[in-house]
Amino acid sequence: MSLAFPLMSRLRQFNALTKPRVIQLIVFCALIGMVLAVPGVPSWPEMQLALWACLGIWFVAGAAAAFNCLVEKGIDSRMKRTAWRPTAKGELSDRETLLFSTLMCAVGSLILYVWVNPLTMWLTFATFVGYAVVYTVILKPLTPQNIVIGGASGAMPPVLGWAAMAGEVSPEALILFLIIFLWTPPHFWALALYRVEDYRKAGLPMLPVTHGNEFTRLQILLYTFVLFAACLMPFVYRMSGWLYLVSAVILSLGFCGYGWALWRNYSDELARKTFRFSLIHLSLLFAALLIDHYL
Repeated sequence: MSLAFPLMSRLRQFNALTKPRVIQLIVFCALIGMVLAVPGVPSWPEMQLALWACLGIWFVAGAAAAFNCLVEKGIDSRMKRTAWRPTAKGELSDRETLLFSTLMCAVGSLILYVWVNPLTMWLTFATFVGYAVVYTVILKPLTPQNIVIGGASGAMPPVLGWAAMAGEVSPEALILFLIIFLWTPPHFWALALYRVEDYRKAGLPMLPVTHGNEFTRLQILLYTFVLFAACLMPFVYRMSGWLYLVSAVILSLGFCGYGWALWRNYSDELARKTFRFSLIHLSLLFAALLIDHYL
């Protein structure tokens, strides 16, 4: 019994490296891409394929998150939001974290290559490199546009899901990519506004640190307008019907409303509410796309 507690504690530490809540959203968005790529109700073989794809994407995404924790352990230790992470607290060594990340990436890539298809494996691996190396190592410490450029990696899940089921990347998949790509900056900058001191102490050139609060709020507002237009594209391209359109308009108006309120009268509490609503916006938007697909 005495050995069980240290083992469970260790497993929780490794699980924390994968950023479980983020991974859930990634796999959910990938699953949406899988479902939309299949006309009608998926067959049993297609459901098995989707299960393997979700598992492989989960492993590789978890590997990228763990590598991110390794690279940013010094930064994480100086920020209240991330100081609890096992790497920041020194509970897991660099060697353990790197080995865990490498193993996760290898297992996930093998699953995707063997049980899904090579295209999905290579796209997922490219996403790993884009997030873990290009964004974390290069962009994040160098430019306030890090989240804009690096957001391409975060927007890939529905593309991966689509490729897993269809064996190709179609215009529909790229529309889903565009929505998440444009959603990421206002989502993240809302968080950065009320966490600005954390980022300043960590020495990261996030937009509120380099360009100030007011400029960041304006960018959030402008991005919500552009995002609104992008959210209409599934209907325009005839990927979806009226249920999705109504949902997209209501959700996008809500996001624009938060962006407008934040721009006019800033408060940390409003920035928090904007950040939380951005998560609701994307989740319900994709849920509406999913429901509409079967109507």
